[in-house]
Amino acid sequence: MSQGASEIKENIQSESAEQGEVSHEATLFAESIFHVGNFTITNSLLNSWLTVIILVVFFVVLSKKIKKIPKGIQNIFEIIMEEALHLADSITGDRKKSEKFLPITLALFLFILVNNWLGLLPGIGTIGFIETEGLHKVFVPIFRGGTADLNTTLALALFAVVASHVMGVLIVGAWKHLNKFINFNAFLEIPKKIRKDFAIVLINPIKAFVGLVEIIGEIAKIASLSFRLFGNIFAGEVLLASMMALFAYFLPLPFMFLEIIVGLIQALIFAMLTLVFMTIATSAEEH
Repeated sequence: MSQGASEIKENIQSESAEQGEVSHEATLFAESIFHVGNFTITNSLLNSWLTVIILVVFFVVLSKKIKKIPKGIQNIFEIIMEEALHLADSITGDRKKSEKFLPITLALFLFILVNNWLGLLPGIGTIGFIETEGLHKVFVPIFRGGTADLNTTLALALFAVVASHVMGVLIVGAWKHLNKFINFNAFLEIPKKIRKDFAIVLINPIKAFVGLVEIIGEIAKIASLSFRLFGNIFAGEVLLASMMALFAYFLPLPFMFLEIIVGLIQALIFAMLTLVFMTIATSAEEH
């Protein structure tokens, strides 16, 4: 009797799973699409690859149409580049530094911007497949906004902070850059200057301690950059999903325009902060 009852229960569960409604919720984690060996390909990773393909194809096509006398879209991009350089100059205070930093920060800006806006396009988040989990059917989108995944924003933040240190080593020098965090010079100066100024015994260890605080600050930069971008884009996804659940027609439109602006602002903030970090890292310690 017990075996018959369990079989009946399993049949009821399978029938309810077949007839159940399909649900989809905005998850904090990216959903798995397929695997390549032990490597998991998620929908946010696919979206990031799509962003790279779009940017590469666009600029390859654009580069073939560049002329000495600019016309059409080339004029627009030359104006954008000129304004971007002026904006970078206002932060770095040096055109040479701006020309070195801008290729990195502008690439980050475009990658984040396209990723943010792709999540608003039809098909992104609405085309996918259905997985059965127990009694529930779950919809898994093939594409999902890359910056709505903390893994992507954390990778971007790590890249931005590491790039600032690489620039610091290249421009200031490895020894000077290292002393911003572990101040060996402060300890080496004590034997030389202790006869003239005994207070150096108290002052220079404090300088070394400030360097340790800088290390904590670098970790805070990574957390700040990644969580700010992720939080704003993920919150936008949840907001749009909530509006569409209330009324799918017309109601989400104002919020979509708002998300377009938010996507632009967040991409600009990330790029500008990266530029600021690079400027600080390439400044001499006394400055």
